[in-house]
Amino acid sequence: MAAASAENAADSHEVIRVRGARENNLDGVDVDVPKRRLTVFTGVSGSGKSSLVFGTIAAESRRLINETYPTFVQQFMAQIARPEVDALENISPAIIVDQERMGANARSTVGTATDVHAMLRVLFSRIGEPFVGSPQAFSFNVPSVSGAGEITVAVGGDAGRAERRSFQVTGGMCPDCEGLGEVSDIDIDELVDRSKSLNEGAIRVPGYSADGWMVRGYSESGLLDPDKPVADYTDAELADFLYKEPTKIKIQSINMTYEGLVPRVTKSMLQKDRDALQPHVRAFVERAVKFMPCPACDGTRLNAGARSAKIAGASIADAAAMQITDLAAWLASIDAPGVEPLLAGLRATVQSFIDIGLGYLSLDRSSGTLSGGEAQRTKMIRHLGSSLTDVTYVFDEPTAGLHPHDIQRMNDLLRGLRDKGNTVLVVEHKPEVIEIADHVIDLGPGAGRHGGRVQFTGTVAELRASDTLTGRHLDHRAQLKPAVRSASGVLEIRGATANNLRSVDVDIPLGALTVVTGVAGSGKSSLIHGSLAGREGVVVVDQSPIRGNRRSSPATYTGLLDPIRLAFAKANGVKPALFSANSQGACPACKGLGVIVTKLGITASVETECDVCRGSGFSPEVLRYTLDGRTIADVLALSAAEAAEALPARVAGGILSRLIDVGLGYITLGQALSTLSGGERQRLKLAISMATSGSVYILDEPTTGLHLADVDNLLALLDRLVDAGNSVIVIEHHQALMAHADHIIDIGPGAGRDGGRIVFEGSPADLVAGGDTLTAEHLRRYVGTSAGSDR
Repeated sequence: MAAASAENAADSHEVIRVRGARENNLDGVDVDVPKRRLTVFTGVSGSGKSSLVFGTIAAESRRLINETYPTFVQQFMAQIARPEVDALENISPAIIVDQERMGANARSTVGTATDVHAMLRVLFSRIGEPFVGSPQAFSFNVPSVSGAGEITVAVGGDAGRAERRSFQVTGGMCPDCEGLGEVSDIDIDELVDRSKSLNEGAIRVPGYSADGWMVRGYSESGLLDPDKPVADYTDAELADFLYKEPTKIKIQSINMTYEGLVPRVTKSMLQKDRDALQPHVRAFVERAVKFMPCPACDGTRLNAGARSAKIAGASIADAAAMQITDLAAWLASIDAPGVEPLLAGLRATVQSFIDIGLGYLSLDRSSGTLSGGEAQRTKMIRHLGSSLTDVTYVFDEPTAGLHPHDIQRMNDLLRGLRDKGNTVLVVEHKPEVIEIADHVIDLGPGAGRHGGRVQFTGTVAELRASDTLTGRHLDHRAQLKPAVRSASGVLEIRGATANNLRSVDVDIPLGALTVVTGVAGSGKSSLIHGSLAGREGVVVVDQSPIRGNRRSSPATYTGLLDPIRLAFAKANGVKPALFSANSQGACPACKGLGVIVTKLGITASVETECDVCRGSGFSPEVLRYTLDGRTIADVLALSAAEAAEALPARVAGGILSRLIDVGLGYITLGQALSTLSGGERQRLKLAISMATSGSVYILDEPTTGLHLADVDNLLALLDRLVDAGNSVIVIEHHQALMAHADHIIDIGPGAGRDGGRIVFEGSPADLVAGGDTLTAEHLRRYVGTSAGSDR
């Protein structure tokens, strides 16, 4: 029916027409995407799915929308380049719901990111007793300000007893912690080496080199003797150095603001999301600063006035701290006819959290602590109750981080968005999601240069009958092992209480493949990361961003660029530095960036490919030198698989084979690290870590972003790691990994307060045979389903 619909609509405006798409590896793709249908895009990692959906369709929609704003507004917006496509017709406004972490704002919480906290503030300003003030009186992001106002409130929630009340305009921010909920105790001796002078490098803060501008602001301020050891400062000098309020000074005819070291470090490092800091800065902060809940507000971020108002026995701080399932029950208990429309909206939004599998969160949870999957589902909350129709929703693996038990609820939400008259585009690998599609577009056949072409379009039934890689693997099942490995020892965890864990004791077998599973929010990460990370010999390989600058690439990150440069230098009798775009080999026009950045005053910068080096970043002189007929730019343009064949073994070492082993043979050596997905980042880190043996590896959902055909390769790789003397612990929901494990630890039975306990531990066969958990139910169905049957 969906295929017929798409065919009948081909001559109308009922399809998004893509012609000649060449973004990234797309090979002149022509395809029609049916509108107001749920289309799933499939294909191996690197086949071009994201390039088509995000880089072409969604990007052009965003670009065209931006062009509708006045020029004055556009100058403050990011400039989106037109995608490489010949024609793109009938597109509608696109809303992108991806897995990017939700920013680095330490003030952002689940409540503020979804507007639920804003609705709660209105509710408390209307019926909270005692009356405190307007909604901003309950905001931890608004400090006290002067002014006054009046508001009509429903006394006791009774619409018939409304009255006007005047109030002083004030914010709800706790003055002690400035709305952050925590205070810091800074170890001054970690900031400063008192035995040294400023000129000798007394300041130990990252980025404060003795000859840099940050230190010169102190050494040339006239307030301090730059050659005097800090230990010899008078009390007044030490106070000026560490705590002085912002003061205007002049250094070499340049007006600057002098500020004490402690408040400067506090603003630049401590008031940001610590997870967003560079690793060396984060390490410094963790070493120099002790964080603790603010004693004035008990970590709630709110002042006493905001916390004094109560509804049904709870303050707004109490409501924000509740598990969302408890918050729903609290909202249901409120009887206030005067604000019933507001309550109905709040109840519906909170119920959306539960429907989407996030009922274990709380509104005061920092948004920066959410996983990629949790972040994507939290972003969905804004759209589930939206009145917008006929828009295009674009999702990137919406089931990431979801237990099989939760995937059905996600599918219901996707279908609900479609049924409201929207076009829903989903990039996904999970068979459970592929099977609800009205239309499937499969790209491939391979990755990178071997992909970028449409292999199939049609219904799921037609996909299953096709001879494509996706079609052949749609009903593929990993089998339970006939025998599992015996443990060579155990890793003990005793009395684990992090987050929702309930004094968990568990032994994790060494020399085996262990899968830790359970519904989202059950306590898996709390148990493994909270108890094992940091132990000697434990290697954590997760999906967190790889820190680096815009020049960072797989070649630099893996260390492969160094032997490549040495090989070029030896072959041509020149210095290795000549083959670095960050050093002597940089193109003089673009300084090694490969692009020319044009700054247009207060508007966004514009980047264009450098005409001199044609985007390579190297000077013309460097590109005259070759190694086996290739320039350094040619080598960096090779994929890992191509480089493994082209480069001598003495140059490539084992890193290229390990990149291929982890399924990254398609990434090019010189591509920007920022272009890698979370799953690709994790597999890149794994490739580097595999150089050691006798280690304990912790992997967090390594199947993220993996095609069904690649999962078997991952299982073989994990087997090789264990057989080489390592122990592998995988936090995972994918049932193929569960079936292939030697040992399963199932945590639950539910999420949040309803989880945090070991509900099963043993072999997969024992779980299937006698387990009574949600995981057992789904794994039993998985291994018992024959190919081609209706699931």
